[in-house]
Amino acid sequence: MTQKHLVVAVAGATGAVGREMLKTLEQRNFPVKKLVALASKKSAGRTLPWKGGEVVVTEMGPKSFEGVDIALFSAGASVSREYAPIAAKSGAIVIDNSSAWRMDPDCPLVVPEVNMAAAANRPKNIIANPNCSTIQMVVALKPLHDAARIKHIVVSTYQATSGKGQAAVEDLLQQTAAALAGKNVVPTVFPGQMAFNVLCDWKPGEGDYSEEELKMVHETRKIMGDDTIGVSPTTVRVPVVTGHSESVHIQFHRPMDAAEAKRLLKVAEGAINMFIVSDNLRKGAALNAVQIAERLSSA
Repeated sequence: MTQKHLVVAVAGATGAVGREMLKTLEQRNFPVKKLVALASKKSAGRTLPWKGGEVVVTEMGPKSFEGVDIALFSAGASVSREYAPIAAKSGAIVIDNSSAWRMDPDCPLVVPEVNMAAAANRPKNIIANPNCSTIQMVVALKPLHDAARIKHIVVSTYQATSGKGQAAVEDLLQQTAAALAGKNVVPTVFPGQMAFNVLCDWKPGEGDYSEEELKMVHETRKIMGDDTIGVSPTTVRVPVVTGHSESVHIQFHRPMDAAEAKRLLKVAEGAINMFIVSDNLRKGAALNAVQIAERLSSA
């Protein structure tokens, strides 16, 4: 795709990640000729800030993607499964932030600093954004993997409530206010008290791992292109609004000391300290999608 001004659609524009996508497109001066903000019927007619003015949200439907060059999706897996193929068939390159397409062999799973070349092979014209906790980890691990090939990863995450959506943030805030006032804490989104607590609030998966933990296993292997990498994850939710943190222990196929690791990370694109901290709405979702779109638009 040659560099030009593009018609960009954001599906799920009123959500936490959707709003962050709009901000990121604007702040990075992405070449938008026309912005199409899409959401559910109940959000249609609302306005969102855009380049000093406003953009009106329209209801997403089968014809919403006609004439769209790039469609950024952050509307949930069920919506993506229904509408991403429609957008792709309409001619748009879809960059999807949900879990719907991540492990589909015909959809590349892309982190620009790690495996941007994979985006060129997209039979369904859908590119998947990885899970936020996976993104920040592989950005830091890629230069180390290239140098000494990772054998095993032990990772513990401390994940912010905004990763569960804006309603979860509001639940945390009301729970915190209630707890500080000495009132009963009544969760509305989380399965239990999130204020002043830690939770594993994801669905159970296979082998006593949560779904979130299994995502880190499978996505890391797909992004790195190495199914032999062992991943032992523990994921927990902490009472923080935005910003995931991770403690990561890595074993390599050859010896690597701290000095070599520091040298490799200093010269790496997007290097992060090995207590890995990242804005889960920004790099963990919106920015990663926009970076993919940027590189596609200038290819």
